Amino acid sequence: MQYDVAMRLLLVEDDPGVLRFVLKGLREQAYAVDTAITGDDALYQAEINTYDLIILDVMIPGRDGFAVCKQIRSSGNRVPILMLTALDGVEDRIAGLDVGADDYLTKPFAFRELLARLRALLRRSGELRPPDITVADLVVDTAGQTVTRGGRRISLTTKEYALVEFLARNAGRVVGRAAIAQHVWDESFDPFSNLIEVYVNRLRRKIDADSKVPLLHTRRGAGYLFGPQGENTRASDAADRDEQRPAKKRLSPASKKNHV
Repeated sequence: MQYDVAMRLLLVEDDPGVLRFVLKGLREQAYAVDTAITGDDALYQAEINTYDLIILDVMIPGRDGFAVCKQIRSSGNRVPILMLTALDGVEDRIAGLDVGADDYLTKPFAFRELLARLRALLRRSGELRPPDITVADLVVDTAGQTVTRGGRRISLTTKEYALVEFLARNAGRVVGRAAIAQHVWDESFDPFSNLIEVYVNRLRRKIDADSKVPLLHTRRGAGYLFGPQGENTRASDAADRDEQRPAKKRLSPASKKNHV
């Protein structure tokens, strides 16, 4: 079964305290999060990036959340939008829903409720996804954010977990660097860095260690494929690993004398 993952969010909030609190909590839950503090910034981010969900505060500088939501919808963007506001009147909630918001959460709110509403909105955007993702003998528990293989618990950082969940949800298909950067990292990601390769190599050592059947494979010039493969794929992976090893430096005759 092939999966699509929804992990990149835009958080629009001008209150520094709320912004730090929500941003920290979302990133700890393995979401990649971009931020904006004004209406114009939010519209710009929504235009140049593809988001799986937008958390939009109503009372922001410049164009307010109502105007931003209306503009996003008028452009044809159907991204789920969860509005946050201290305005708890019925008319305010109706106004938000009428301009195209999918849900409405009033401040103050419990972070667990915010997460529950996010999960509900993400489920609406596609088919219901199972809480456990199984690829061969590897199991990703998306609720507990844990990964086991053959019953062995694999210790992962938050970003490593986000990457393996994305790969597992897309098991059986080749996933390129651009897709990984878009869903697993945020706007601060440097596309010219080798950060993705570093994390893939870390995962390969953790996931495929002590296993006769590797799951994480490299497709030269295309990206990565997650799942059990045949002998040709394993040979290709071995060649890629050999290329990634640092070459031994050859010493000149003069250098050899200095090393005697």
